[in-house]
Amino acid sequence: MTVPALELPTTAELRRRFDAAGGFTVGVEEETMLLDPGTRDLAPRAGALLERLGGDPRFKPELPASQLEIATAPAATVGEAVAQLTAARRDLAAAADGLALPAVAGVHPFSDAEGELNGGARYEPLQERYGTIARRQLVASLQVHVAVGGADRSLAVCNMLRARLPELAALAANAPVHAGRDTGLASVRPTICTLLPRQGVPPHLDGWEAYAAELRWGAAAGVLEGPRTWWWELRPHPAFGTLELRVPDAQTTVAEAAAVIAVVQALVATLAARWKAGEPVAAVPTWRIEENRFAALRDGLDGSLADLETGAPTPTRARLEALLEEIAPAAERLGCAAQLAAARDLAAANGAMRQREVAARSGADGLAAWLAERYLA
Repeated sequence: MTVPALELPTTAELRRRFDAAGGFTVGVEEETMLLDPGTRDLAPRAGALLERLGGDPRFKPELPASQLEIATAPAATVGEAVAQLTAARRDLAAAADGLALPAVAGVHPFSDAEGELNGGARYEPLQERYGTIARRQLVASLQVHVAVGGADRSLAVCNMLRARLPELAALAANAPVHAGRDTGLASVRPTICTLLPRQGVPPHLDGWEAYAAELRWGAAAGVLEGPRTWWWELRPHPAFGTLELRVPDAQTTVAEAAAVIAVVQALVATLAARWKAGEPVAAVPTWRIEENRFAALRDGLDGSLADLETGAPTPTRARLEALLEEIAPAAERLGCAAQLAAARDLAAANGAMRQREVAARSGADGLAAWLAERYLA
């Protein structure tokens, strides 16, 4: 997904773009680590690998020089998106043969905390502005775009989704081991990301004019270069007219990624239907969602999440079970029921749990090798 030049859009431009998109189409961006074939450490070889890939638009650089991103075209179904992702992984692995081993997780298990970054007009300003913090962003996420259709409905669903981010974070937690040790967290990735500004739970947006005003303020303050640096874990994406979910860790296998993508698509469709039926959009206090978010990144599936009105805790597994039941009719309508069934397996044992099992047997070095072995599983 190459982002067209669209800086500081007006309210009218925002409404036009989100009115134009629709159909709950899905696009995926998957960040992929590149490992040295001998040491299994991060290898800053993205530039060399991109040369081998010959300008294929599915692959693009990311901030770390040891990372590439796979971007799919908008797909009508999760199955179509997953087929694109599968083919792209296969082609990337073939191009990387002898140069690097692709592997996917939220973080690398034992690399140094800081790494080499890519240069160029997009990334050099980030290095200059953020320095060490930028060099610590050796993290990988699975970003899922869904085209809701209709500007008002899109923004309403965006606001409704804020409350559901902790469940998605717990389901997709896949980064427990970092710098050679178990962090005690199901996902350490968000804690690294929050060294940068505009991370975590996004603000509630009262309207498109409010969003445009926030972008204008950020530009005037010299902290935003446009919508692409509005880095929250959920954001409207004006270039595509989609909602972009950025909360999931990158998933080790395509099957695990497919499960997360299906949950996102079906949840977005479910909330859109509820809004259309007249359900009000509550402006949930951000700090309450953030408390649940921290519980999700700390405990993954094994913790509890608090009711956002009463504060009463419920086991996270029970919350996820209820979520999957809630969105099952939408998944059936959208043709992703099979992938949603796989999400039930992920809700029983997510990537963080699998990584810990491997690390307990083989250590952080063995875990890195296991991640690379699972890339085409």
